[in-house]
Amino acid sequence: MRFQDSPVIRRSNGGGVMEEGHLPVMAEEVLSTLVPFPGSLQIDTTVGGGGHTERILEATSPDGRLLGLDADGAAIARVAARLRRFGDRLVLRQANFRQIADVAPDAGFAAVDGLLFDLGLSSFQLADRTRGFGFRAGGPLDMRFDTSSGVSAAELLATLDADELAAVFRRYGEEPQARRIARAIVEARRTSPIGTAEELAGLVERVAPAPPRGRRRVHPATRVFQALRIAVNEELDALAEGLAAAVELLRPGGRLVVLSYHSLEDRIVNRFFQAERRGCVCPPEAPICVCGHQPRLRLVTRPSLTPTDAEIAANPRARSARLRAAERLAA
Repeated sequence: MRFQDSPVIRRSNGGGVMEEGHLPVMAEEVLSTLVPFPGSLQIDTTVGGGGHTERILEATSPDGRLLGLDADGAAIARVAARLRRFGDRLVLRQANFRQIADVAPDAGFAAVDGLLFDLGLSSFQLADRTRGFGFRAGGPLDMRFDTSSGVSAAELLATLDADELAAVFRRYGEEPQARRIARAIVEARRTSPIGTAEELAGLVERVAPAPPRGRRRVHPATRVFQALRIAVNEELDALAEGLAAAVELLRPGGRLVVLSYHSLEDRIVNRFFQAERRGCVCPPEAPICVCGHQPRLRLVTRPSLTPTDAEIAANPRARSARLRAAERLAA
């Protein structure tokens, strides 16, 4: 399971008034690699709880502007209310980052100095009992970031056959018990549909219980929930499309920073960065380059960055985070 922001905390806004805030993952590392500066144009492609957004806006004061995107309309409304003090320096749009090639120019961000992709699931989403993102909070199995479109997790569980379900659990969750769990789901839905997070988590725990020993007990349904959420939101395809569009939006010297939380995402990011660093995308067997593709990125992080022990101790949800950053080369 992935987390973008820690649970809500209380902090001073500098005027003696306490307000809700967030503890974004690897905040210092994000700022040091993104390098937002006064007057710059930035894009936060997943505003989530607004933690990174707030810090970037502070760093670009007094006249820098930021475009914040999120597929979740609740996140957009929440950040709009919490960060209203930034006025027109903050522009918000409800959109998936796979749409950034169209959304950014329309919002006045056709050429920018920095883009942040924080691929984590926010604590607000996990705690929302109407969405079913997490088995601890429970609720109807929806899992859509944008609840106005697409197919819910419950619909996938009700319509896919055992082979298709097993493929989803293996591909997107790397679940070793994928087939056993898929068969159990198909068998259970003959009696009644699996419609809630509690029902799904309980079923997985019964048919594929966690080992009795281990350093850290992880709920046996964790990979299944991850797989369903990725499938419902087409997250990996969206990431590939979003990264490709991001490079086109960056000015020379602009930075692209990505926080990922599991190997499937990080693999896509790493391969993309490496391909754009090398330039040529011809197959290895080609005797000479015929694609004409030139290098467009310089790696800023080599290897990737991970949270410090101190951050993990303070916020265990950050433990799986991995940060990669690259800089746009001149055309």
